[in-house]
Amino acid sequence: MKNTADYVIIGGGISGVTVGYFLIKHGAKNVVILERDYLTAGATGRCGAGIRQQWGTELNCLTAKYSCEFFENAKEELKYDDAIDIEFHQGGYLLLISTEKELEQTKKNIALQNNLGIASRLLDKSEIKQIAPALSMDGLLAGAFHQKDGHLNPFHTTQAFAQAFKRMGGIIHTNTYVTGITTTGGRVTGVDTTQGHISTDCIINAAGGYSQQVAQMVGVELPLYSERHNILVTEPVERALNPVIMSFSLNFYCQQVPHGSFIMGRTCDNQPRDLRTTADSEFPVHMARSITKAMPSLKKLRMLRQWAGLYNMSPDKCPIYSGTPELAGFYTAAGFSGRGFMLAPATGQSMTEMILGLEPTLPWQRLGLSRFEEGGELILEPSVV
Repeated sequence: MKNTADYVIIGGGISGVTVGYFLIKHGAKNVVILERDYLTAGATGRCGAGIRQQWGTELNCLTAKYSCEFFENAKEELKYDDAIDIEFHQGGYLLLISTEKELEQTKKNIALQNNLGIASRLLDKSEIKQIAPALSMDGLLAGAFHQKDGHLNPFHTTQAFAQAFKRMGGIIHTNTYVTGITTTGGRVTGVDTTQGHISTDCIINAAGGYSQQVAQMVGVELPLYSERHNILVTEPVERALNPVIMSFSLNFYCQQVPHGSFIMGRTCDNQPRDLRTTADSEFPVHMARSITKAMPSLKKLRMLRQWAGLYNMSPDKCPIYSGTPELAGFYTAAGFSGRGFMLAPATGQSMTEMILGLEPTLPWQRLGLSRFEEGGELILEPSVV
């Protein structure tokens, strides 16, 4: 292990590797990523990997749109293995609407999205049936749809960024725990790890569910908590669903991946707010009830396995892109609240601009820690599961 670095990124999920990639792309040298286990071992490897631009605030629409457009050309941009695809299936996101309140909010969201260049549209029930014939219309009022939304393979996507990062000179250390961070005179000076010490004056905390623990190493309290979320995968079957389907009021999302399996999840009550990722035994029952009501044809589908991952939650359920006023050289990219994968290119670009002092491509200044202080402006997103 080299004992010096200009930039050290803590966390080998999608956020960490995209920050590393964009830093080097914009001219940074001597960049190191530290991962306590293997790449994608945390939330990235446990996520549904959906990509949607249908949000209810301008900032979230812009960051999602930027990321989606990057993913459309990511295989070529990152020069990933010709024989392997990152599997960006743009079958669209179909948001199912079952209440009048949800319908009114969706109309406002679509107006905002269209104004920002996102070609989402409101669907009646007959149009929903054309896009997703297997869906039951019982209890539905309408839907919202954007064709360019979809889902990716999180493992191949992360590897594509990681390989490009290493090809450009970046270094990744896996199975390397950060045990401490050294500081002097109000700025970071290095990282202690199980593989040795690295001297550096710039650390990026992209540790996902562990970001609070990393920040506490330097006496910084982030307004975050980690929460368990559950997901399952079924046996592969013939294609029956092209778009990702999702409902805020009915509380579920579901997609059929390229090889035929269905991946689905929902928010469950009373989940632990700690670092546990043990499976919830009640989740498959609740999930089955939700999805078979929406798609009765899935009643005999067999579940292969279930698992859980961590949502790292912020007070307004929007990410934190921030420096630390009281500690120079310590940056945070965390609190994605279940959206870290879909926003990864925006995270990489925004954090790079912040760290290198470049002109902003996106309004990332609004995502700083200062918004949680008295008088700060929270970003209240109405369209979250």
